Amino acid sequence: MTSKEKTLRIAAIKEGTVIDHIPADKIFTIIRVLRLDKASGSVSVATNLPSKLLGKKGVVKIAGRELTSLEAEEIALLAPEATLNIIKDYEVSEKRKVNLPEQISGFVDCMNPNCITNKQPVATRFSVKAGEKVRLKCDYCEREMGQKQIRIL
Repeated sequence: MTSKEKTLRIAAIKEGTVIDHIPADKIFTIIRVLRLDKASGSVSVATNLPSKLLGKKGVVKIAGRELTSLEAEEIALLAPEATLNIIKDYEVSEKRKVNLPEQISGFVDCMNPNCITNKQPVATRFSVKAGEKVRLKCDYCEREMGQKQIRIL
């Protein structure tokens, strides 16, 4: 096999965002959370690519769109290792890691059915505990959730 045959390619985008270093098992969750199935521009997805850091990773290219800070926080909860590359005129103009916020409000569901947020029209609010694994603690009922239990609204 030549080096040309070994190269994996996803179509280049002129303007937009590339999300890199997504754990392969989170790629379709991120597509759903960002509602990329309803995107107006093109979206390219690659999964199960080799990664020294993750073993296998995914990459998403979103043409014509930069992510909002809320979307970046959603990605950070699901894929704290991810990087965002902002593309301008086919070149990376900015590269940054996603950052876990200290608190999140309104976009994650509390898993405790008895929490006030599941009984009353109250926005959810969680403290984020970063470490080897991401954990959320509900500010109302104090229930803790691991990354596998996080359900984004």
